[in-house]
Amino acid sequence: MARSARSSASRLLYTLFTSSPTHQSLSSSSPVQLHRHFRLFSAGSAARVKEDKAALLQDSLSKVRNIGISAHIDSGKTTLTERVLFYTGRIHEIHEVRGRDGVGAKMDSMDLEREKGITIQSAATYCTWKDFQVNIIDTPGHVDFTIEVERALRVLDGAVLVLCSVGGVQSQSITVDRQMRRYEVPRVAFINKLDRMGADPWKVLNQARLKLRHHSAAVQVPIGLEEDFQGLVDLVQLKAYYFHGSNGEKVVAAEVPTDMEALVAEKRHELIEAVSEVDDKLAELFLADEPISSSDLEEAIRRATVARKFVPFFMGSAFKNKGVQPLLDGVLSYLPCPTEVSNYALDQNNNEEKVLLSGAPSGPLVALAFKLEEGRFGQLTFLRIYEGIIKKGDFIHNINTGKRLKVPRLVRMHSSEMEDIQEAHAGQIVAVFGVDCATGDTFTDGTVKYTMTSMNVPEPVMSLAVSPVSKDSGGQFSKALNRFQKEDPTFRVGLDPESGQTIISGMGELHLAIYVERIRREYKVETQTGKPRVNFREAITQRAEFDYLHKKQSGGQGQYGRVTGFVEPLPLGSATKFEFENLIVGQAIPSNFIPAIEKGFKEAANSGSLIGHPVEYVRVCLTDGASHAVDSSELAFKLASIYAFRQCYTKAKPVVLEPIMLVEVKVPSEFQGSVTGDINKRKGVIIGNDQDGDDSVIIAHIPLNKMFGYSTDLRSMTQGKGEFTMEYKEHSPVPQDVQMELMNDYKATKAAEQ
Repeated sequence: MARSARSSASRLLYTLFTSSPTHQSLSSSSPVQLHRHFRLFSAGSAARVKEDKAALLQDSLSKVRNIGISAHIDSGKTTLTERVLFYTGRIHEIHEVRGRDGVGAKMDSMDLEREKGITIQSAATYCTWKDFQVNIIDTPGHVDFTIEVERALRVLDGAVLVLCSVGGVQSQSITVDRQMRRYEVPRVAFINKLDRMGADPWKVLNQARLKLRHHSAAVQVPIGLEEDFQGLVDLVQLKAYYFHGSNGEKVVAAEVPTDMEALVAEKRHELIEAVSEVDDKLAELFLADEPISSSDLEEAIRRATVARKFVPFFMGSAFKNKGVQPLLDGVLSYLPCPTEVSNYALDQNNNEEKVLLSGAPSGPLVALAFKLEEGRFGQLTFLRIYEGIIKKGDFIHNINTGKRLKVPRLVRMHSSEMEDIQEAHAGQIVAVFGVDCATGDTFTDGTVKYTMTSMNVPEPVMSLAVSPVSKDSGGQFSKALNRFQKEDPTFRVGLDPESGQTIISGMGELHLAIYVERIRREYKVETQTGKPRVNFREAITQRAEFDYLHKKQSGGQGQYGRVTGFVEPLPLGSATKFEFENLIVGQAIPSNFIPAIEKGFKEAANSGSLIGHPVEYVRVCLTDGASHAVDSSELAFKLASIYAFRQCYTKAKPVVLEPIMLVEVKVPSEFQGSVTGDINKRKGVIIGNDQDGDDSVIIAHIPLNKMFGYSTDLRSMTQGKGEFTMEYKEHSPVPQDVQMELMNDYKATKAAEQ
């Protein structure tokens, strides 16, 4: 079969050769010369075929768009994605988020997402619109799932920022916009929900200019608002569009309504003026007062948007099926294709020098694993291919671990559904199965040693103690925690060495509550959660003497050991938290018992008598003692040390130390007063207050015990616009009233246990 295919290809090449001008000019040549020229002609044809294939792939790349849809909670991202999939033919009927039919939107594939009506995980899909392939990632809007937005924007070439026409620019809109700037993502904006009562797109546009500092203008004008919203006027093409049919699938173009001509002329002039400020070519035409054609304006908007100097604003109502198709046209017209975006890798062979990736399929393979998911068939790794081609069965190299792996299965994702493919090239977003790696790993074909720059992973701000109700389900519980930790870089799991509790940390209360619920649903493990125990410490404040004799006589060998000396405090913050010094002169205690005495004091310091927490910053000095030739033993001296420590501990005036956190709060200036008052209420000490643009940055020292639930309180105080980070600073003594309260709680717990 293969031989016959090769011979037919040779026959075809020979036919092409005999009909070529080269052959006609060589008609009188010898057979040997003819054969040599035929070989040269064959080699040239193969090279041309290779060049043609590369040119074809390069051309197909210009018809690819990788976009993300991001916004504040309930701005209509998932509803918009549902309409996009319907109009592009990827789905054949529309289902609503929290719809009455109970099916739920396509991109919300998790049961929890459908129940709560929120997006928890970013979902990838692809569709075709006017011969262009559009890869879409629908991202969550809630601040607790910010890593999903972070890693989606890391690998996308463009984005659609959805804004609510009533709510306007909200807190998460600002956060998402900040993330888009961080990854230098060109964007278009879509003002959604124009059918709602109180819709005002011009207010939203002004808010975007003020709060997001967007250089922006509308490219559309709505025909009517609220319940009178009928269609849109395109300011570039100067045409009115109406959306007919049961699902708005029929787009009807018409002339601009006569009563709107003045408004349309004013808004078009505003658009041209805004674009000409950032595009020299259009500025020349504008200043020369020459007529500006639709194509001139469209090209100028594209240049300015790709250069991230301008944000075009589209309008519509996804729920009422109006304005989605022109937005799709805008994505094709104004957002960049993969080759128009500069992506850099770090060359590990050349001291991490920055290398600009060509984005061509002909180059060496460079791909980034930006998201992991545990599926039914094992680990699913989402890859963005920046350069080269990946094929099923290929061997790829993980640069971060140095491992060589085979690609067993290559798929394209459509929400939770998969479509097997044989190969994928630069610019595409695909997923592979059975490849063991971590989020942020870079894969190449082995010819280069490049790594992509990693994404920004925020630190967890909230912790919770969690444990399985049944002891039998410990295995499944551990399996669930390991899986979630691998999938989500902002979800951390740790063990409190003192309380033995499993502590989970994340971005907020909702974030952790969702994971606790997923453990119950996906792994059938019932869990109980509680407030984690704060790591208090105890310390002494003055020197105290001890002199203790441990004597126990029974039949046979007894126990005898006497220790004398003193304990004294070390300065708070010392490098060593426990010191033992043997100051005995002579052989009052044989030297072989000294290690047992040190061990006894160390053991006693593990649990102070105030609240049962470890004692730190203490120095024990042994000055004298006594031993018995027969009854003294290591155990006797160890017990003598433990009792000696307890005897002198209360005389040393012990105090309780609590962990103090260095907290940095960033809030809009109008909320500064209420946030400062709340910090004082939490017994915090404000040590700094700076201004950063429109925001106030407050730095304070706050006891960790007072920080539980702070993320929720801060959001409610600042309408969700505040953010904070905290890190451990030091342990410092608690006030006397707090100490008494902690001691009473400890005594009550001990009494209850007996």
